[in-house]
Amino acid sequence: MLEKSVYARTRVRTRTQEKAQEKANATTEISKAGIYTVGFASALIGLWGLACFVGGIVAGGGPLSLVVNWFKSVSGI
Repeated sequence: MLEKSVYARTRVRTRTQEKAQEKANATTEISKAGIYTVGFASALIGLWGLACFVGGIVAGGGPLSLVVNWFKSVSGI
């Protein structure tokens, strides 16, 4: 009789531990998905900035012209 009650307690603890582990795994997966989403958005914004920079260089007539025109616009000349 004593053995059956010990087995029943162990089984309940195991089920509870499994549910806790499943919740932890779900939380970890949600966190990973959030990190990947933020990383992807950051990469997309970085590529957009690079494209704008290259477009400015092309429209300005070259890198030196871009720098000169930028200083002119910032200083108000």
